[in-house]
Amino acid sequence: MSETALLGFTLVALLGVLTPGLDTMLMLRHTLLGGRRAGFAALAGISLGCLVWGTASIAGLTALLTASRLAYDIVRIAGAAYLIWLGGSALWKSLPRNRREEPAEVAATPGRSGNGVALRAGLVTNLLNPKVGVFYMSLLPQFLPAGPGSAAWGALLVAIHVTVGLLWMSTLLLAAAQARRFFLREKVKRWLDRVTATVLIGLGLKLAAESR
Repeated sequence: MSETALLGFTLVALLGVLTPGLDTMLMLRHTLLGGRRAGFAALAGISLGCLVWGTASIAGLTALLTASRLAYDIVRIAGAAYLIWLGGSALWKSLPRNRREEPAEVAATPGRSGNGVALRAGLVTNLLNPKVGVFYMSLLPQFLPAGPGSAAWGALLVAIHVTVGLLWMSTLLLAAAQARRFFLREKVKRWLDRVTATVLIGLGLKLAAESR
C-alpha cells in the first residue's frame, strides 16, 4: 500500500469520525450524566464494537450485510429495538415518582456498575448498527492492495480508524466533563436525561423505519 492511499484512508476516517452520530451522542450522554469514567467506559465499548466490525469485514463476514437484505434488516431492527429500550428506560427512570434522589457528591462519582452499563451500551449499540458494518465493507476494499498481505493492511486500517475515533471522541469527552458541574444541577440533569432519552428513541424509530 502506498503512503498516498494510507493518508487518503486516514483523512476519510477522520471525516467520518468528525461527523456527529449515534456513537458520539451516546458517549456524551454517559459523560454528562455519569462522569468522565462512564464516558470513557462508553467510548471503550464503542471502540471494541468497531474492532469487531473491522475484524468481521476483513474476514468477509460483513459482506452478508451488503448481499443479504434479510441479514441487514435483522441487525437494523435489533439495533432500533435496543435504542428504543435504552431511551424508554431512561425516560421512565427520569419521571419524578421513579427517581431516587442522590447527593451531588454521590452523583458525581459513579460506581463500577454504572461504568459497566456504559461499556455495555457503547458496545451493543455499535454492534447493532449495520451502518458501521457497511462502512467497513464499502471503504476498506478501496484501500486494500491485492495479494497475500491484504489482511495485515486491513488490520492496520481498522486500527487507524479506531485510533482516530479514540483521539477525537476523547477530546470531546474531556470538554464535556469540564461542563458537567452545570449539568449536575438536579433540574438541568433531569431535563438533559429526558432530552437525550428522547433522541435515543427518535434514532431508534428512524433506524427501524429507514430503507436500505
